[in-house]
Amino acid sequence: MAAKVRSAYVCQSCGSSFPQWLGQCTSCKEWNTLVEEIQDRVQEKRSVPDSIRDRRPRPVAIEDISAESGPRVSLNDRELDRVLGGGLVPGSLILIGGDPGIGKSTLMLQTALRTKGLRTLYVSGEESEQQVRMRADRLEPGAKGCYVLTETNTQNIFKQIEAVAPGLVIIDSIQTLHTAVLDASPGSVGQVRECTSELMRFAKATNIPMVLIGHITKDGAIAGPKVLEHMVDCVLQFEGDRNHAYRLLRPLKNRFGSTNELGIYEMQGSGLAIVEDPSQVLLGDRGPRPSGVCVAATLEGMRPLLIEVQALVSSAVYGTPQRSATGFDLRRMNMLLAVLEKRCGFRLGQKDVFLNLAGGFRVEEPAIDLAVVCAVLGSNADIPVPMDCCFAGEVGLTGEVRPVTRTEQRISEAAKLGFAKFFVPKGTKGLPKDSAIEIIPVGRVDEVLGHLFG
Repeated sequence: MAAKVRSAYVCQSCGSSFPQWLGQCTSCKEWNTLVEEIQDRVQEKRSVPDSIRDRRPRPVAIEDISAESGPRVSLNDRELDRVLGGGLVPGSLILIGGDPGIGKSTLMLQTALRTKGLRTLYVSGEESEQQVRMRADRLEPGAKGCYVLTETNTQNIFKQIEAVAPGLVIIDSIQTLHTAVLDASPGSVGQVRECTSELMRFAKATNIPMVLIGHITKDGAIAGPKVLEHMVDCVLQFEGDRNHAYRLLRPLKNRFGSTNELGIYEMQGSGLAIVEDPSQVLLGDRGPRPSGVCVAATLEGMRPLLIEVQALVSSAVYGTPQRSATGFDLRRMNMLLAVLEKRCGFRLGQKDVFLNLAGGFRVEEPAIDLAVVCAVLGSNADIPVPMDCCFAGEVGLTGEVRPVTRTEQRISEAAKLGFAKFFVPKGTKGLPKDSAIEIIPVGRVDEVLGHLFG
């Protein structure tokens, strides 16, 4: 008698399982996201390679475990190594996600081609071998040492990994893989979860690091179950404005390093190039500017950056004032406008206010509040702010300017680029005593306006 086939209905949004179909998932409240998946109980079908099938973990006393961390694998990419915490950890599983066409595959393929002395297996489930070769010739002509496999079945992938014995495996992408354990289509919640679990067990058993490229949803989250991000060791977000050339690589999770790092690239015809001096590139020409332009000193990860803040204030033509912010939190901008109106007496309630951070960057640090306020007021009064001034400070609801962290590094970056004045909050500790730049401490927004506009 044949065994009865069991099935369950799995939510494609959150991964919750139900015994019967429902119109709405009771966990995440999304509609029409439940899909039937066959639950197979045959343990022998799990794709575990023969070389590691008989390995069984045993309890080990914690004092007997070696405290020495193994050597990291350098990827010949300064930005990527910094984001990973110093390089790849053997046996780690890394997930990189981003918008379609942002450059995820380009970044990983050029990393595989340019890492000398490291045998890499590039597994592509979306492109043919000829397509990968065409892209490789554009990125790194004449490169050697990289193997390409066009396969989506995990069992076959594991066999080829054992045959090639690479030092790094890149999967492009995890949503295209499928395993025989589950009778479900590739990209479903069950397939993504099970394929990631198999890759994780294989990476830990063989000590081979793996990089998984993942798609994201329209909300910006990585497609598949949320447990996918918990299973991997490191989650990297590759982001940027497609209308600009700059791309940012941020770690959202890292078991082997800090999540306060940032990698900056520039998209070029020959691939992604490392931005050597991002502050100099973002500021561009430092000549005279019209009103509404200020320079803010912010921190992206552990590195200081100088970003140009642009504001435009005009009378509301259609009666209802418009508020728009690109690269900055719109709710925080509305809060700053309310502070200016309540605490400083500026009537901005019937004005259109537009804010933009140059270069396509998005900054969430409150240290650029002071620059935003000065840019808005400069545009409102139509008085240019001197371009040799730099700002760093958080603005509170009472109009006070509050200190921010690591001010000394911000001042050092501004001095290196030739700024003459740096506005800092009063009470900031650790200010350099002998600096080539004039440091101006301010306690309230009114004091800043007095220095700038008299």
